[in-house]
Amino acid sequence: MSGTQQVKPALGETEGDTGNLTQLEFLALNSEFNIADGHARQALTTGQNKIVDDLPLLFAEGEKRPVEELEREAHAAFFNALGQHSYPIAPGRVLSCYSSSVAMEILSRSLAETIESVALIHPTFDNIADLLRGNGLKLLPLDENMLHDGDLDVGLFASTGCVFVTTPNNPTGRVVSKERLTRLAEQCAAHGAILALDTSFRGFDTRAQYDHYEILQASGVRWVVIEDTGKLWPTLDLKVGMLVHSDNLGLPVEQIYSDILLGVSPLILAMVRRFSEDAAAGGLEHLHRFIASNRAMVRSELAELPGVTVPDPESRASVERVGIENLTGTEVWERLREHNVYALPCRSFHWANPSAGDHTLRLALARSTDPLTQSVRALRHALTQR
Repeated sequence: MSGTQQVKPALGETEGDTGNLTQLEFLALNSEFNIADGHARQALTTGQNKIVDDLPLLFAEGEKRPVEELEREAHAAFFNALGQHSYPIAPGRVLSCYSSSVAMEILSRSLAETIESVALIHPTFDNIADLLRGNGLKLLPLDENMLHDGDLDVGLFASTGCVFVTTPNNPTGRVVSKERLTRLAEQCAAHGAILALDTSFRGFDTRAQYDHYEILQASGVRWVVIEDTGKLWPTLDLKVGMLVHSDNLGLPVEQIYSDILLGVSPLILAMVRRFSEDAAAGGLEHLHRFIASNRAMVRSELAELPGVTVPDPESRASVERVGIENLTGTEVWERLREHNVYALPCRSFHWANPSAGDHTLRLALARSTDPLTQSVRALRHALTQR
């Protein structure tokens, strides 16, 4: 925030399950063997290197051209690359933010103006729960299996004004299908509930790239979608989060947006346009192959270890959970830290019942293969040492 310096924990101040996930990710930032945060940290591709070489040209473009034009082009390139052709193009319907967390804060403050509780998917990344709670909202856990198995219990809608779903989910990678989203939107519309989606990992999974906006707008539901470029491309955390909303939302998102920021950098908008164009021209397919190869390596290295499982065999997201029968995720985190390797224990993903995540660890796959391989071999050692 402007004029405020964010204080981060010093190394050693945050232990395994006592801090939130972002604090644990911060501890990993200076390590070569950081497999904690889900941001893209692999090497640039040839096409992406060309974009970085063109940064002086993009800077000049950002100086000369109207921000509105650059923003419109960035949105079009991003949404179309991910199959979201029905995204709303009317002014104010896509709000560009510094990050998806800023978009989440705007949404949380807006929801708190009109409702008291949110049904939030469980498990999911804990900063969603933290931001909602931090704005005074009561949270009701929405079990991920129940979400995918069929219609929600109608009694749920008597207790909540918003259903919040992450798809693909973080950390499980599960995707809400077109059929389930259609029915979920219909249910929320029928009961007057807002449907909120976080689709930050959409780019990794073609099953999540059907046109969500076509379904949402046809249903008549009041809806909000949080999009993110930060997980896709290794741009040193130069990114854009987007808060996309229906015209009938009835929340003060634009007013609260203006309370928090004026807009994002035109240079970053120009970069997002170029990276999106590269993605549409084959970059996404390359990314999918890269993540799949890293996932296969992780599973191969950990195969046949006693008590070690893969809880999410169908996941295509850029993260991988590892189930550990005989150790807690926090114990493994502590063993890895001795070798300057950092992953994430999964307690905090289970924001309503942390013990449910005691025996899982999350690994980030968007890393160059050599350091990721060394990190996983350190994990294998940590899991086998007495």
